[in-house]
Amino acid sequence: MGCLALPSQANEWQWHGFLAQGVIQADKSNFINRSGEPSLALTELGLNGALQLQPNLRVAGQVVYLDGGNRYPDGLKLDYLFVDWALVNQLDWRLNVYAGRFKNQHWIYSSTRDVPLTRPSIVLPQSVYFDTFRDIAVSSDGLALKASVDTTAGHLELNWSLGATPLSDKQTRLLLGEQVQGKSRQKYVHQASLFWQPEFSNWTLGISLLDSEFSYRSAAEAPFLDADFVVQRVMFNAQYLQERWQLVAEVFQERMDTSGFFAPDFEVQQFGQGGYVQGLYQVSPGFRLNATLDYFVANKDDRRGKNLEQSSQGSIPAYFGYQHSFSLAASKDLAPRVRVQLEHHWMEGTGRLAPGVLPDLVTNQDRYWQLWALQLMYWF
Repeated sequence: MGCLALPSQANEWQWHGFLAQGVIQADKSNFINRSGEPSLALTELGLNGALQLQPNLRVAGQVVYLDGGNRYPDGLKLDYLFVDWALVNQLDWRLNVYAGRFKNQHWIYSSTRDVPLTRPSIVLPQSVYFDTFRDIAVSSDGLALKASVDTTAGHLELNWSLGATPLSDKQTRLLLGEQVQGKSRQKYVHQASLFWQPEFSNWTLGISLLDSEFSYRSAAEAPFLDADFVVQRVMFNAQYLQERWQLVAEVFQERMDTSGFFAPDFEVQQFGQGGYVQGLYQVSPGFRLNATLDYFVANKDDRRGKNLEQSSQGSIPAYFGYQHSFSLAASKDLAPRVRVQLEHHWMEGTGRLAPGVLPDLVTNQDRYWQLWALQLMYWF
């Protein structure tokens, strides 16, 4: 089972599901919990389906229950529910229109991160796939287009989308800080991406653009003020596929502009950078290995966080300005629909730990920390 299969006949219904449970530990950090002890907060249950209404029209959706500790809000979620209209379906080019809560298809793993067996690892590279933004990045409410064209120069895929994602109070506290009492919302997220696979080539190259704005409205007598946040990102990606191995990389630069929150005239703009390189190798049918090098800095002009520590008069350690990691993972198919996955991450820095605006200085007191996870999954 991968993403939703497209039924071939009108009124045909297809559905799939998955169950995954594991144990995870992230010592010396609040990535999973504040104790640093092993946790069972690695639960993923999901059911997805697609109904073909007409030869060129279908409805698709997915409901999940997640428990990931401090990584993202837990509970029951509607990941996506959209209408897919195949406006053009010719031999050399196709155009689809999606309306509703559509899936993000702009990054390499953005459309597959919601299903455990379609991810290359339990915890994806946090530079790009920041778990705190999981619900915001998986889908949006709005409109999307996808065009695929086959030319003599190769295969081209163009994606465009405009929408927004509702934010819960729990999501607000994960993003901003436990002390906040107000409400936040995503005003909009506007994305576009282009992927190109040259003819007879093992390479696929891509570029993705993102423009988004968030607002925070403070509660009465709350310690923090109204604020607006602008996030803009440009990302390049590359994939090289062979029969038994593949190489994947995504790199980005991101602008974040903060207005308000700490003071009425507070205004800060900074450019973060990051990316990862990942190698995947299939040792034998059903047995895969994965190695990933991940890199993130919150401010490209302060790569080691020294200015962050100085500007906060020493209250925020320098290692909150970045987060780098190296990880090894292995997965083994125990049966046709049963898989076990094991991985270990060696981390330096805490720049990708929630919350981002008011960091947890009490729990995250170590520059170096480690993460390991073991998960058993079944799908049908």
